[in-house]
Amino acid sequence: MTVLRIVPNLAGDSASARAFYGDLLGLDTVMDHGWIVTFASDAATFPQISIASEGGSGTAVPDLSIEVDNVDQVYERAQSMQLDIVYKLTDERWGVRRFYVRDPLGKIVNILSHR
Repeated sequence: MTVLRIVPNLAGDSASARAFYGDLLGLDTVMDHGWIVTFASDAATFPQISIASEGGSGTAVPDLSIEVDNVDQVYERAQSMQLDIVYKLTDERWGVRRFYVRDPLGKIVNILSHR
């Protein structure tokens, strides 16, 4: 048996989510049934689930972690969109550069790049 995909299902308004996940992260709308909207990238990914007691560096556990190829660019875009940055852009000792931002559904999203 092989896990092919892991999809988090978040409750909330798809219109506000579309601006966040589409405009901020550049994800495409790949399915829209009205009651559920799915955003995706055509990049090859590997299914993962993380279980954490904290978010590292004393932060709260984020609801989602999204790896991008240029975290600095996404951070600048998040600032220009006046999004709620809850943990500023930081180089972490375990080799990632990341920040936390609150999405329109109230979820804390860890945006990161590996250094």
